[in-house]
Amino acid sequence: MSLIDSFSHNKMWSNIFLFALLFSTYNNVAVQSFCVADLKGAQTPEGFLCKPPTSVKVDDFILSGLKPPTTPPSSNSSKITLTPAFVQQIPGLNGLGFAVARLDMDVGGVVPLHSHPDASEMLIIVRGTVTAGFIAADNSVFVKRLRSGDVMVLPQGLLHFQLNSGNGKALVHLAFSSSNPSTQLLDVALFGSNLNSDLITKTTLLDLSEVKKLKAVFGGSG
Repeated sequence: MSLIDSFSHNKMWSNIFLFALLFSTYNNVAVQSFCVADLKGAQTPEGFLCKPPTSVKVDDFILSGLKPPTTPPSSNSSKITLTPAFVQQIPGLNGLGFAVARLDMDVGGVVPLHSHPDASEMLIIVRGTVTAGFIAADNSVFVKRLRSGDVMVLPQGLLHFQLNSGNGKALVHLAFSSSNPSTQLLDVALFGSNLNSDLITKTTLLDLSEVKKLKAVFGGSG
């Protein structure tokens, strides 16, 4: 067999393999169009296990709770209330790769520096004025004062924040590129954990007394 014939032969089998792979993928999608989360079962890195198809109901795909919160934002120190529509609230989101939430912010309300390790976020300002921003991997800072109708994207894994910078209440709709976005708050991670205070002083250059004070506020130890 010549080199050209060999190349053509291998290319033919590559095309057959690609076709078979695509056909297999199509069949899998056709057999199972969704995987409604079994919230009582174990959660895997890919999401929750699927409920038996016979137990799936239309309510698994619906949430009627993105309404004004019953607990006002002013009742907590951050002056915010987050109402999630994640897989725990809508089991039908399992494996679909997106979720939404409602963020109510009282005057002076703030979402402190935090990150979503496995999701990008989109802010949609519905009412009020919100200053939001993120810090890129090269420590570039991107901050913008947003008003009703503005949209801002916060890339996955980067530290970011939101604060109500207006004179009235603010309402923000959030969208995430994960059905179950995890969140890590910087202050809570440092001062709400049992990370040794001496290590925190050495890695943050804060005074030990200040670290102890912040740990008392956030409930940390060590």
